[in-house]
Amino acid sequence: MEDKKNAKEHVEHTEHDIHNTEHDLKAQGVINKNVLWAMGAGLVPFPIVDMAAVSTIQLKMVNELSKHYGIEFSKHRAKNIIGPLVGGVSTGVLGMSTVSLMKPIPVIGAIATVAGMPLVAGATTYALGKVFLVHFASGGTFLDLDPDKVRDYFMQQFEEGKKVAANLKKTVTA
Repeated sequence: MEDKKNAKEHVEHTEHDIHNTEHDLKAQGVINKNVLWAMGAGLVPFPIVDMAAVSTIQLKMVNELSKHYGIEFSKHRAKNIIGPLVGGVSTGVLGMSTVSLMKPIPVIGAIATVAGMPLVAGATTYALGKVFLVHFASGGTFLDLDPDKVRDYFMQQFEEGKKVAANLKKTVTA
């Protein structure tokens, strides 16, 4: 419990410090670009294929962020971090797997495709990006990122990501 408290305080302090550098603003651009790609992948009308596409985009984003911060990319380690974080959201009421599997259902599937999946895909991608951005910006690597210690921050960023994804959707469709 103490580790989680210390991790949360470290993340909050680090997040405040990082948003003012040009380097970190570029990293935020990497996140925003991949949020849009993930939202687009969420529109794929085939269950499971959409989730695979979103997962691929998220892994690509983490690779881009690691390169941006000069951290050696480890696909295996990245998957071991991403899985538990996204998995917690994917099992929820509006999780990716739930929304994806609703796609074949007439009417409900169309609504899930247009409204639900892009939002959830964008929000999870945003949250993942923020977790890795803060971690890498504070000098962390894949070896010292513990999904359990950043889960609360991930969920906080997931909620923020829903707002970001909704705003990006408005911007793109305007």
